[in-house]
Amino acid sequence: VQLQASGGGLVQAGGSLRLSCAASGRTFSNYAMGWFRQAPGKEREFVAARNWNGGSIYYSDSVKGRFTISRDNAKNTVYLQMNSLKPEDTAVYYCAADLEISTVVGGSGIMYWGKGTQVTVSS
Repeated sequence: VQLQASGGGLVQAGGSLRLSCAASGRTFSNYAMGWFRQAPGKEREFVAARNWNGGSIYYSDSVKGRFTISRDNAKNTVYLQMNSLKPEDTAVYYCAADLEISTVVGGSGIMYWGKGTQVTVSS
């Protein structure tokens, strides 16, 4: 089972990026999926999560209104559209999956983690 994040890069403040996380090895259509980030010298923090059908979606206060999480179950892929990026959004972004969205939001005991993708926002 693999989660592979991609789409990171260098962008100026105010710009946009879309991250993708492709799942392989099994079907994740009934899993909750989410995004976390970790900036240098800081702990990993929750960014966004979405359950399998979009009925439950959560965002951290720091990204609410700027980031949007979506998923394409047919492609086993979850996306994070990031708009109005700020320098403080600079971090390595990780995707995660678990059967319970509460576990994803809580950030502990998550079943599957992907390798990160670097996002750097210049001022």
